Amino acid sequence: MQIDDWLMEILACPQCHAPLRADDEASELVCTNEECGLAYPVRDGIPVLLVDEARRD
Repeated sequence: MQIDDWLMEILACPQCHAPLRADDEASELVCTNEECGLAYPVRDGIPVLLVDEARRD
């Protein structure tokens, strides 16, 4: 999974607005807020930042 650094700096969790971190092994972006903890899939290099598509980490 490759997401540009500048993009990672501006992406935020749609649920709680906390920063996201990349989980390359799972091809997901994971919310850094421990209370939220949603993991958003990255499909074909495109983050799917929809709460309905996320799973609890």
